Amino acid sequence: MKSSKRSLSMILLTLTLSIGGLTGCTSTDPNNTVNSETNSNDNQKQSNHQDQLDITVSIIPQKYFVKRIGGDLIKVNVMVPQGAVPDTYEPKPQQIQALSEAEAYIGIGVPFETVWMDRISQANPKLLTVDSSEGIEKLTMTDHDHDHGHDHGHSHDGEKSNLDPHVWLSPRLVKIQAENIYETLVKLDPKHQETYQTNLNNFLQEIEELDDKIRSNLSNIKQRKFIVFHPAWGYFAEEYNLTQVAVEVGGQEPSAAELGNLIKEAKEENIKVIFAQPEFSSQSAKTIAKEIEGEVLLISAINEDWSNNLLEVSQTFAKVLKEDNN
Repeated sequence: MKSSKRSLSMILLTLTLSIGGLTGCTSTDPNNTVNSETNSNDNQKQSNHQDQLDITVSIIPQKYFVKRIGGDLIKVNVMVPQGAVPDTYEPKPQQIQALSEAEAYIGIGVPFETVWMDRISQANPKLLTVDSSEGIEKLTMTDHDHDHGHDHGHSHDGEKSNLDPHVWLSPRLVKIQAENIYETLVKLDPKHQETYQTNLNNFLQEIEELDDKIRSNLSNIKQRKFIVFHPAWGYFAEEYNLTQVAVEVGGQEPSAAELGNLIKEAKEENIKVIFAQPEFSSQSAKTIAKEIEGEVLLISAINEDWSNNLLEVSQTFAKVLKEDNN
């Protein structure tokens, strides 16, 4: 009898241990749960990345415009990197190859596009190519012989090879570019039209506020003329009632006689600052500055933080032109 009870006890103990072992094997491991959630998040991020439109633009400020309208729905590649000159840039072979993955190329009319656009299109026959400056009446850049290159006129037939491409430096004209970018994104991705529209409206409001601040900064300046090495600021000057005097025009530095005229003009106008861009040689600007006992200040026309850059440039102009007028 005792032997039977002992046997029964052993059987019950064995069953208990077996059940416990099974329970331990199937219990939830907190680490496994965390890993599962992490993998899920990574997969979601990967999926979101794959859903992004792949857009290539010509210059860095365009990245600002496209991201303002497209947000996280857009991946933006820039053809001309920081520090390079859009007039003479030659895309790298890997950049052309990368266009095979892009849905659209959004240009802006800078000189290198004229040479490379056929090759860009050939890299991806399905690539949608868009000129974001479509609908903008561009200015023409005159030669040194025509009033030192600071006179700008609106384009006419036969002058298209000498058009000023710097349309991104005018807030008013960026509104037109923003509308063109919006239409491009909606064409490629109509299901997110509402998001793009909201973002566009916000960006247009941002431009309005920027324009108000720039006008306020420049409102009380009596000296409206400035000398700049590379003639990038023609549209900005036209919009805010300034006069740009260019040292270099069409890639040509001034002759000795033209340089003498610029120095004479600077002295007559009591101009003490010559503006230059980081991307260009400023030797001629330094020569003028030395002759007028002035200085060279660098301002960038190609900056990724487009809005703050234009605001800072207007503040610099306001300070310098007020000083020049004293």
